[in-house]
Amino acid sequence: MIKNRDIIIVGQQPWDVEIGSNCKNIALEFSKNNRVLYVNSPLDRFTLIRNKKDPKIKKRVNVISGVENGLIKVEQNIWILFPNRLIESINWIGIQSVFEFFNKWNNKIFASCISEAIVDLGFSDFILFNDNDIFRCFYLKELLQPSVSVYYCRDYMLAVDYWKKHGTKLEPLLISKSAVCVANSTYLTEYCKQYNPNSYYVGQGCDLSIFSDQNTFQIPLDIKDIPKPIIGYVGALLALRLDIEILVHLARSKPEWNIVLVGPEDEYFRKSQLHVCSNVYFIGAKPAHLLPNYIFSFDVCINPQVISQVTIGNYPRKIDEYLAMGKPVIATKTAFMESVFNNYTYLGKNGDEFIELIKVALIENDKVKENSRKEFANSHTWENSVEAIYSSILKVII
Repeated sequence: MIKNRDIIIVGQQPWDVEIGSNCKNIALEFSKNNRVLYVNSPLDRFTLIRNKKDPKIKKRVNVISGVENGLIKVEQNIWILFPNRLIESINWIGIQSVFEFFNKWNNKIFASCISEAIVDLGFSDFILFNDNDIFRCFYLKELLQPSVSVYYCRDYMLAVDYWKKHGTKLEPLLISKSAVCVANSTYLTEYCKQYNPNSYYVGQGCDLSIFSDQNTFQIPLDIKDIPKPIIGYVGALLALRLDIEILVHLARSKPEWNIVLVGPEDEYFRKSQLHVCSNVYFIGAKPAHLLPNYIFSFDVCINPQVISQVTIGNYPRKIDEYLAMGKPVIATKTAFMESVFNNYTYLGKNGDEFIELIKVALIENDKVKENSRKEFANSHTWENSVEAIYSSILKVII
């Protein structure tokens, strides 16, 4: 446990992000025993031009122009900072040395904004926690001089073109110079260990509270007439992450099964053969608080991930959500899934294996297995994950 310390969090996700955020959950957990400054990334010029009508951008412009205060207390022991200076958009620069020159310039601007808040709050001897931001936070260790610098690796960013362009060189250097690196998957931990021996797996926290009171769940009206068994998926339907071929194979091979997909579709899903399968139901996006009702209605939950650099090392939080409701889960086999979820899920590599595993799951499901899944999922709390982060930091402090 780390107590009575000042912690500064920087990273990719702002406090006002509309989707779930690992970093916000970590900040809230940190704040139970420490003071936390959560720093939103600075506004860059291209984003300002493209999205100037967005209320969030207007808020940042007001701070930069001095109309609003950028340092705001939002929770007990938590302050958020909207930086009061604009940075330049530089990722388009092709020459690495030129990019690095301007990136250092941006970092100095960013650091000066943070330094002002440090003085205002009286922070000292602080821990700097970087949530996977390779560029804008690359020089903050040198510029802010924290007592400990932590790099949090929760996604393999180099699989994304934006980050790959300059990140292939810079992320290994950032990992190497950080005092400690922590990762939410074993795959990413091994990746970080290539550059820093002080790299540790800290697991993933999940807020499963909305999935716990199953006495209140009801089958939603828009799927109540779909015959059983229902094979279901909840989440964004993105071809970058989900294997459409597996889903098509399931639908065509087992017409007596009904596949329910809850979530927004990308263009690849909208144009896929799934839309001509009579046993596939696209339900669309639903508010988060209603999702447990859909999972409650499924006989089997699936997560047919595409194997790629983007997905191979990630921690799919939906697996915990499925398991928290006691549902049998069939997911794509990866090294990470085998290392963490093997005893509580069924793991397959292709459509045929998914079909055989679904058959097994439908036959052998019982209350004992359901309770075991719930207990396992509920061990993945943010409290436990942050305790692992604390433990990792203490190893380099001591």
